[in-house]
Amino acid sequence: MCLRRAVPPLLAFLLAFGTALTPQTPAFGTGLTPDAPPSAEAAAGKAGATAVAAPAGTVTTSDGRTRLTDRQGRALSLRGLNLGKTDTITEQRVARLAAEGFTLLRLNIQWEKVEPARGRYDTAYLRYLDRVLGWADRHGVLVLVDWHQDVFGPAFGHNGIPAWATRTDGLPFEPNPDDWFSDYFQPAVQAAFTHLYDDPDLRAAQVRAYARVAATLRGHRSLLGYDLFNEPFGPVPGDPTDPANQLAASVALEQDRLPAMYRRLIRAVRSVDHQAWLFVEPTVLVGQGVPTSLPGFADPRPGADRIGYAPHFYDTAVESGQDWDPFGGFIEKYEAAIAAYPAAHRLPVLVGEWGPPRATTPGNAELIQRQVASMPSFASGWAMWYDCDATGGGGYCVRDADGSPAPGKEPAFAPYARAVAGTPGPESYSPATGTYRLRLTANRTTHRAWTDITLPATAYPHGARVSVEHTPNAVVRIANGFARVRLPSTRPGTSITITVTRR
Repeated sequence: MCLRRAVPPLLAFLLAFGTALTPQTPAFGTGLTPDAPPSAEAAAGKAGATAVAAPAGTVTTSDGRTRLTDRQGRALSLRGLNLGKTDTITEQRVARLAAEGFTLLRLNIQWEKVEPARGRYDTAYLRYLDRVLGWADRHGVLVLVDWHQDVFGPAFGHNGIPAWATRTDGLPFEPNPDDWFSDYFQPAVQAAFTHLYDDPDLRAAQVRAYARVAATLRGHRSLLGYDLFNEPFGPVPGDPTDPANQLAASVALEQDRLPAMYRRLIRAVRSVDHQAWLFVEPTVLVGQGVPTSLPGFADPRPGADRIGYAPHFYDTAVESGQDWDPFGGFIEKYEAAIAAYPAAHRLPVLVGEWGPPRATTPGNAELIQRQVASMPSFASGWAMWYDCDATGGGGYCVRDADGSPAPGKEPAFAPYARAVAGTPGPESYSPATGTYRLRLTANRTTHRAWTDITLPATAYPHGARVSVEHTPNAVVRIANGFARVRLPSTRPGTSITITVTRR
């Protein structure tokens, strides 16, 4: 959707940023058969050495940041795309995502498709989801299943919560075709959210739906976990255009109804799956520098918690059609707002959505560069919105019509270190010269494991060379679109720079 409109001061930063895409909506009634998840050996054979390692735990570094790590203790960095909101995913799309060097697929699913009628689960849709994860197994991509909603659901012309679970108390709903987000403030939508949070039968139905999906998808080696509720919203007492009411409503939601929902959904998934990571989202106010008021969450799984934090990273002015203002302080305010909550609760961060509708203007092109540079400082990964192709990168599409990176969005396709044997430091990449640099600090994993760097063909069409500063005994292997670097025994705390150049 185009978000070109004027908005009240604080209402502006409550934009939900989902976008309607043009691909055909899939018909899930017939013709889909599940692929059984391949064995580990078969999957490894198909994905080859390019398969990203699944997160097995976390490490909290001296700066207070908690990072996802694999079984070898390597710090992971996941980069990927959103897909599946209104379009059918094919194996070719998953394979392309992997071939481009992405390691994460944020899979948008909706309760309305899982359970279109009360108590009747769409087994064809569930088989489709199982099949998508089977493809991800084969191609070495991790999947974050996102329980998606925009403006509650289809009862209001959007997607998410089933119509049968929508209770409006007979209140009015008058959609605004020029400002879709203002639909959230319609009395009927406000009532629907209130009932979803408060009504025992709807709570129980939601729990059953989440458990059903978790039971369907558990065991896939590609399953990273679940983003439990996309862009949570709630009732705004009083005048919804009053900024003070909006802020108070967001704080109240994050302190009461929303954490109660998250606790129910955590228990629902854990009733059938002890391995998946579970990510909680704040309200969208974090995008304008408002820290979340969410409490911490306990994980009932045996062993260490697997709970993370999945904020979105959108600038409201850009979503409203303006070119990004580099002097507006958006990046700095966001970084400050995002820091305290995951630090206090030792949570890894994945940015579930980010990216402007277009990056062809100077400000928006700089915004892409700044966000790509910013996110490694606080997040273990991100998923850009959205995996589609359009002329000139139309809408939110990350690619041009020919499949190449959309103008201005090339930084999202740049090389990066997907797994670091050590503590990751700054990364840099010059598109003009093809020079990539990673600085890491040696720790106890450095000489025991490989550091893996993704080398996209768009950046290195004729191959690459790798050098390691002041480390002549480093072992380097380059194949399948990435470089592997094994360092010799190194004193912990030593700074090491790895440089990649074009052939």
